[in-house]
Amino acid sequence: MINRFGSTALAALFVLGACAHEAKAPMAEPQATTETFSVRLFDQTLGQLVATTTGDTVMVDYEYRNNGRGPTLAETIKLGADGLPVSWSIDGATTFGNEIHETFALENGVASWTDTTGSSTAAMTEPTIYVPQNASPYMLAVYAKALLADADLSLPAWPAGALSMSLLETVRLDGAGGPVDAFAYALVGNDTDPSYFLLDAGGDLFALMSPRFVIVREGYEEADDQLKDMATRLSTQRLETIQAETAHRYDAPLAITNVRVFDPKAKAMTAPSTVIVENGLIKAVTAGAADTAGAYVVDGQGGSLIPGLAEMHGHVGEDDALKNIAAGVTLVRDMGNDNAVLSELITKIDAGTLAGPRVVRSGFIEGKSPFSSNNGILVSTEEEALAAVDWYADQGDFWQIKIYNSMTPDWVPAMVERARERGLRVSGHVPAFTNADTMIEAGYDEITHINQLMLGWVLAPEEDTRTLLRLTALQRLPKVDLNSEQVAHTLDLMAQNGVAIDPTFAIHEALLLSRNGELQAGMADYVDNMPVAVQRAAKAAWSAIGSPEEDAAYKGAFDQMSGTIKRMKDRGIFIVFGTDLGGALTLHRELELYQKAGFTAPEILARATFEAADYMGLGAELGSIEPGKKADFFLVPGNPVEDLKAIKTIRLVSKGDTVYFPSEIYPHFGIKPFTDVPAVVAPAGE
Repeated sequence: MINRFGSTALAALFVLGACAHEAKAPMAEPQATTETFSVRLFDQTLGQLVATTTGDTVMVDYEYRNNGRGPTLAETIKLGADGLPVSWSIDGATTFGNEIHETFALENGVASWTDTTGSSTAAMTEPTIYVPQNASPYMLAVYAKALLADADLSLPAWPAGALSMSLLETVRLDGAGGPVDAFAYALVGNDTDPSYFLLDAGGDLFALMSPRFVIVREGYEEADDQLKDMATRLSTQRLETIQAETAHRYDAPLAITNVRVFDPKAKAMTAPSTVIVENGLIKAVTAGAADTAGAYVVDGQGGSLIPGLAEMHGHVGEDDALKNIAAGVTLVRDMGNDNAVLSELITKIDAGTLAGPRVVRSGFIEGKSPFSSNNGILVSTEEEALAAVDWYADQGDFWQIKIYNSMTPDWVPAMVERARERGLRVSGHVPAFTNADTMIEAGYDEITHINQLMLGWVLAPEEDTRTLLRLTALQRLPKVDLNSEQVAHTLDLMAQNGVAIDPTFAIHEALLLSRNGELQAGMADYVDNMPVAVQRAAKAAWSAIGSPEEDAAYKGAFDQMSGTIKRMKDRGIFIVFGTDLGGALTLHRELELYQKAGFTAPEILARATFEAADYMGLGAELGSIEPGKKADFFLVPGNPVEDLKAIKTIRLVSKGDTVYFPSEIYPHFGIKPFTDVPAVVAPAGE
């Protein structure tokens, strides 16, 4: 393959040769080379990345679709003689439709760029690489060439920080083009997690890989599983190292003194107390001082001990498992996943080789269509749908099934009946071409996402919610009278049938209220501690806002959601708190938002701890800090009953027999710690 980064030097040689011989013949046009990559998810090709290089310019087209949505990007990258970008333009749309028009230019030693956060400039004092906000994965090819040319594989970056990569191992892959020996690298510095990718022997990009998602050179799609397995192994090795360095297990009881304990049943803080843990269980909760002889002791310094939080809408992966622990989230209800990948992760968490919350599983069932979410089990007939219910029941570790957008509505009653027979609950989206009322009458136990329910008040029967319409149609919500008979009928049906709701309030805040250049309210409290990629994302819109009227409509839609949730609360409908955003710090924002719907801070803490655990049948062992229960809790300096934001500053997290200090974990993810690490005083003689 032509070395596209040497094209400028080659052109110079041609010119010099022409001058020496006084030749007048025109210089030949540079030859174009094209690289094509397949985008792979859940063992299917769902899109392509095509990069065409002509001389020093690379043109990239990138698009894929899963679940009726995905990014569409077109890039033009011009490279200097040193392989560093001198211009980069990106146009297109993000997964949820926000328009992208990003530019970068380096001229006369001054770099300038414009992205969704605004425009900036910087003087070039040393070789520096631009890191786009919304580039395609082909950016790895650009980074790799530039970093390989640097002695320590590291370069400072614009707008901030530095990029570096490290060689991990070599691998051979087979495909239509014959065997390829490739080199696995990890790229770090821009975001919270590494990017794992492969280069071929010529230094060209061969694949980007993660445990679920792969982009691989065309003709090598059969290497999909091999690449996912490699990414899983590399990620696991990294996280096992972090676990080994940050997980603390004590060979004697642990006593946490001078703390107030949140009691979710009383919805109040106790008097100053001492909590003693032994063998992963809470041994005693004693008012005032207690005998701590023979125990490791942590002085709580008058802070608050809160039961571990429950994230009720997760899709758990290795990286966010550890981040949830650092944020005090010790219980996650997984709402659909790659079944085999999640099983392996749970095994590692249970064995203590990886950090992560306790997981309650939901069995994802989706109908096959051009808009399918390629997850869990996909079905084409009612018989296959019933067989999927049976499969999940046979596994013995699934609490419910979750029905998704492309399911044929007529099959749902039979699925509900089969689930009841097999001891499984039923939750889900509202399938396309039906409404929440029909699904409630069919026997749903829980509706997933507040927009899924409210769309039934504004959509015509023929409108297709398998597309982004299920988001863009939210502009119609401000016209709904929340005191109308239509709204009352749906909410009364829920109350009468004991149907719960999983609103995912925080993701709707991001979808409806985020604007380019404005800091998202939900990230304001922690954004300064985050890597630059997260800081930039905090000032980016999710949805396409094309006019002042759309801006007002989306803001009005969020107000309507808040009003609907308040009416649900007033009717006694059970509301669970989950993010669909990975949990961790976003769960803290999810909880804050329910204050807009009339919940008090104590009510929110109770719902996010004991009441969530009890809802899933785990109240006897989780959700409160009582003798005999598992030691799942976290320590904060403040009092979240008085100010819910206090849950964000966590000094210590206990999950069973293991204690973590978030300030030891966060630097591994490029996050600045939020607080200090408490002193642990060993027993006398230790």
